[in-house]
Amino acid sequence: MNYSWILFDADDTLFHFDAYEGLKRMFANYQIDFTKVEFLEYQKLNLPLWVNYQDGKITAQQLKHRRFELWSEELNISTQKMNLDFLDAMADVCYLLPGAEELLNTLQGHVKLGIITNGFTALQEIRLARAGLQNMFDHLIISEEVGIAKPDKGIFEHAFQLMNHPPKSNILMVGDNPHSDILGGMNAGIHTCWLNPEQKDVPEGITPHYQVQSLYELNQLLHP
Repeated sequence: MNYSWILFDADDTLFHFDAYEGLKRMFANYQIDFTKVEFLEYQKLNLPLWVNYQDGKITAQQLKHRRFELWSEELNISTQKMNLDFLDAMADVCYLLPGAEELLNTLQGHVKLGIITNGFTALQEIRLARAGLQNMFDHLIISEEVGIAKPDKGIFEHAFQLMNHPPKSNILMVGDNPHSDILGGMNAGIHTCWLNPEQKDVPEGITPHYQVQSLYELNQLLHP
């Protein structure tokens, strides 16, 4: 495959992301036992907020405020502090997915690497530093900083500008979310690879160029 650039999503593509464990850790620091039932209630609010964020209906700051607004009022802790505490807790429970380190080490020096994520800046930078990967990526593009979220092609166009506009046929986007990563890559006119470990059905209107179940399989795909 003649790719000169490979762009990765971060959460659940390179890094394991367990919001429940992060929230449990955060609330434990507040002397609160955060249960699975409370997590399900939190997700009823949180997941639609992320959809609205990806669709450009709310900003990153609005998302961060609204997802903790009820808890903030109950605990008399600002939503800003709760978000910082949550990201700190998440940094402690996030780790590289199986095959990620091997894949990146294999690719380094052969292609340029980038990350395009809808996640928040503080968590991305901490995780990369803890994993020793902060110097492996040529560009780290974060929707919170750009002001545009995947799947909007605007965040990809921002990335292309940073990348000095290589031919789009030479760029591959890898991600686990078909609605942000794969559709985003399609909107931007580049090739896509869906990391689909559970072998879910492809959503209507979304056509990845490749599908893999693991990063080991992606490594074999790129280096047959």
